[in-house]
Amino acid sequence: MSIPPLTLAGRWEILSWEQAYDDGRRELPMGERLQGFIQYTEAGDMACMIAAQDRPNFETGGQWNASNDEKARAYNSMLAYGGRYEVNGDVISHRVEISMFPNWKGGVQKRHFEVNADGTLTLSARLEEGTPQARTARLVWRRAAAH
Repeated sequence: MSIPPLTLAGRWEILSWEQAYDDGRRELPMGERLQGFIQYTEAGDMACMIAAQDRPNFETGGQWNASNDEKARAYNSMLAYGGRYEVNGDVISHRVEISMFPNWKGGVQKRHFEVNADGTLTLSARLEEGTPQARTARLVWRRAAAH
């Protein structure tokens, strides 16, 4: 279903994130309990932040001096990036300007999107096509309530 970008504008809360591998495996990268959002503006800006809901606090220090193990656990339990977006048909392209993953900066994250009958938004992408890790990633969002 193709909809104009203005319809996507606003804040969407994450409901689920699943990776369905071609070999039958199913993984939930941040577990079953997620928090986060994706925000689209009418001007074409976007920001995405997703985290496991129950991330533990650092015990050995703060964000700069916690143990490397704790910092790695924090890195592995959150995803954050932002930039600009454009819609072409049923594909939304996120042009990454900043990301917690350095290799994403300057890249484009392309996702097929669908607004479902229940009003949820599904973003999906094929990843690592042609490898044993080939899979479809599906993220489902609901429009955030107005505050």
